[in-house]
Amino acid sequence: MFPHERSLVKRLQGKPFALIGVNSDPDKDYLAKRMKAENITWRSFWNGPLGTSGAIPAKWGVTSWPTIFVLDEKGVIRFTNKRGEELDKAVDQLLHEMGD
Repeated sequence: MFPHERSLVKRLQGKPFALIGVNSDPDKDYLAKRMKAENITWRSFWNGPLGTSGAIPAKWGVTSWPTIFVLDEKGVIRFTNKRGEELDKAVDQLLHEMGD
């Protein structure tokens, strides 16, 4: 998914859009190297040494990886688990609703 995420971030540069990741790799050093190798430039949080059992998925009810939430400008989850073209359409719809 990283290539698509990179293209989405690039396409929406300057728009009211933010991509935020949560990484479940239990090894933080490995994760840092992988993020650099994958050219992940967006904010990405480490879920801690418990990996997929950490606090973030517990709070958000995440039971499978990857899980994608698309939030609107009010912080309301409007779409879940959209990928590829469907993700683009969801984000574009929300931007259109904002008048952007």
